[in-house]
Amino acid sequence: MHDLILEGGTLVDGTGEAPREADVAVTGDRITGVGKDLGPARETIDARGKHVLPGLVDIHTHYDGQATWDSLLTPSCWHGVTTLVMGNCGVGFAPVRPGDEDFLIGLMEGVEDIPGTALSAGMSWGWESFPEYLDALERTPHAVDLGTQVPHGAVRAYVMGERGAKNEPATPEDIAQMAAIVREGIEAGALGFSTSRTLVHRAVDGEPVPGTYAAEDELFGIGRVLRELGRGLFELAPAGVMGEDLAAPAKEVAWMRKLSAEIGRPVSFALSQHDVAKDQFREILAECGRANVDGSFLAPQVGSRPTMLLIGHQTFHPFSFKPTYQALEDLPLDERVAKLRDPEIRKRILSEKSAADMDPRMNVVIGLIEGGMEKIFPLGDPPNYEPSPDMSLAAEAKRLGRDPFEVLYDRMLELDGRQLMMLAILSYSDGDLEALREMLEHPTSAFGLGDGGAHCGAICDASMTTFMLTHWARDRTRGPKLPVEWVVRKMTRDTATLYGLNDRGVVAPGKKADLNVVDWDHLQLALPELVHDLPAGARRLIQRARGYEATLVSGVVTMRDGEHTGALPGRVIRGPQSA
Repeated sequence: MHDLILEGGTLVDGTGEAPREADVAVTGDRITGVGKDLGPARETIDARGKHVLPGLVDIHTHYDGQATWDSLLTPSCWHGVTTLVMGNCGVGFAPVRPGDEDFLIGLMEGVEDIPGTALSAGMSWGWESFPEYLDALERTPHAVDLGTQVPHGAVRAYVMGERGAKNEPATPEDIAQMAAIVREGIEAGALGFSTSRTLVHRAVDGEPVPGTYAAEDELFGIGRVLRELGRGLFELAPAGVMGEDLAAPAKEVAWMRKLSAEIGRPVSFALSQHDVAKDQFREILAECGRANVDGSFLAPQVGSRPTMLLIGHQTFHPFSFKPTYQALEDLPLDERVAKLRDPEIRKRILSEKSAADMDPRMNVVIGLIEGGMEKIFPLGDPPNYEPSPDMSLAAEAKRLGRDPFEVLYDRMLELDGRQLMMLAILSYSDGDLEALREMLEHPTSAFGLGDGGAHCGAICDASMTTFMLTHWARDRTRGPKLPVEWVVRKMTRDTATLYGLNDRGVVAPGKKADLNVVDWDHLQLALPELVHDLPAGARRLIQRARGYEATLVSGVVTMRDGEHTGALPGRVIRGPQSA
């Protein structure tokens, strides 16, 4: 007698094999049968006409703070994710010396745009070491499984204090102490170690992340811990990832290649296409391929859609610092939009200069907007993340003989002021997603970069998993689609295996019963929306999806039709998991 059977669905099992009709039986937290005539069950879910998939494994999130107060870990749980990995890019909250908590909050706020007010109000702390942090995570029940990595920024600050925070060189004694802390974290269950080397990543005070300039002796001294333990992944945001230093990527791949070969462990790093050198990603992929043939294990992480900023009345926009707009900005959205439709108010805002006390950071944003009108597109509802160049604000303004800022003003009033404009920053240099397809299909690449929990005010990419399914496997018209069985494997077996989570990612007897039942024909992303549901009423962008009929974690239904069932079977993952 099974506990549950998913009956009659189209199974896409995570192995890359073609979809097939099959029942899936579950007993306890394990899959106990796949096929037909599996016998009786205490409960049956009718999956006829639906797709049955493994739970999705998202390896690039930043829920390190949110996980201490939020059992659901939204928005990831709305997008078929049953396992997530946090602690990426060298930022996190352990280890921490008493009194240094605000430093780590400022680091996370600056790098990942998570409101410091929310982190300060939501986190109760109560730990110092990394093992104690894992224990604290376990005290909050969760709807998904979560794994962690030991963050370089926190380790460096803990060991070196102000010297570490200011990126001074580490001494041999410093390196030995950092390695000991990383060893302690991985022995307690961390899945790896992470660092950041890009100048784009800065704390809220503008200082680069601790570890940005770490020399090879420091990186290798820490990395050798993974070799000695025989487990763990080395993850990083590399120098030059956004085109800020064209000479950096070749140097980064060289030392990563050497490191991986020496320690015998995977090294995974962020990869995108940027406008400064549009073909550089191909050189990096080719070098990764050569390195892996020679015995290294490099796994560049790539996303499923452009890296972007979302512009609109719910986020930020270039009219925010115009005096007339500032007089209206505290009105509820519907009232504000009604005022903004007034021709006289529109005329004043478009003609005004920004206030003198404008946040200096907005100068950068406005510069991006002014210089990138050909990369700004109405997102729409449902969202379109692969618009054609003729849909840009620049193209529309040229057709109409109008100023692009006038077009932007009017477009932002669409959908009752909820319209968002996509400013494509990375991986859209050729006006389509063909570069991303090339990156996704490369045999060395891993799917990631959704940044769940982060970039609360201007980006909403935790839904990249759903976009992989809807756009790449079903809806794409501007280029080749990808087979659904390949797309599912990329987000399940492949991501799970990369982190040593061999008990999940495939629908097969004996595997962990993490599953999704998906109404394939009606799966769809909603428009991102602004909510104020973080601690202290802090704001964030969220994005829901329609079509996930049921999500199971460890054999328990956690989500039905996008709503939480109340079940919290998720666990903190302690180290690699055997098949």
